Amino acid sequence: MDVILLERIAKLGQMGETVKVRDGFARNYLLPQGKALRANDANKKRFETERATLEARNLERKSEAQKVADVLGGKSFVVVRAAGETGQLYGSVAARDIIDALAAAGFNIGRNQVDLNNPIKTIGLHDVTLHLHSEVEITIQLNVARSADEAERQLKGETLTSADAIYGVDEDALRPEDFFDPDADGDSDEE
Repeated sequence: MDVILLERIAKLGQMGETVKVRDGFARNYLLPQGKALRANDANKKRFETERATLEARNLERKSEAQKVADVLGGKSFVVVRAAGETGQLYGSVAARDIIDALAAAGFNIGRNQVDLNNPIKTIGLHDVTLHLHSEVEITIQLNVARSADEAERQLKGETLTSADAIYGVDEDALRPEDFFDPDADGDSDEE
């Protein structure tokens, strides 16, 4: 299906371009969301008459998104979750949790603006990309920890999932011989 784009869409095209897309993508996403029009003569004329208002509206949305990006860019947000000693979370941190952390800090971001392909399942510092506008994207840092104190230690650069941090043992000093006896299988060299 040929459609006329009403805004810039990543990996597809710029505003005003006529592009060919799959029918399902057009019917289920582009057309209902108001991101495109079917490419027929009537809609082409309609787009040309409304082009100035569409460009002005797009520019206004972009400037608002850029203001939010300037404030949000490079910030770090803490999410506290229960985790095992190895740093594996008992649950996971999904886009919904990121939105809640941002809302607690006073930022209103939509769930579809969070680019998180897989949920976060370990403690540590994670970079998350936010698409505030089709032309404005930023990266924030998500600090997933078991407690606020642990989050501060992670920011200082401490590793909290290694044997040293958990057990107070130097990982480099650990050797396999320290944990098992090669003669423990019952075979003895003595007869």
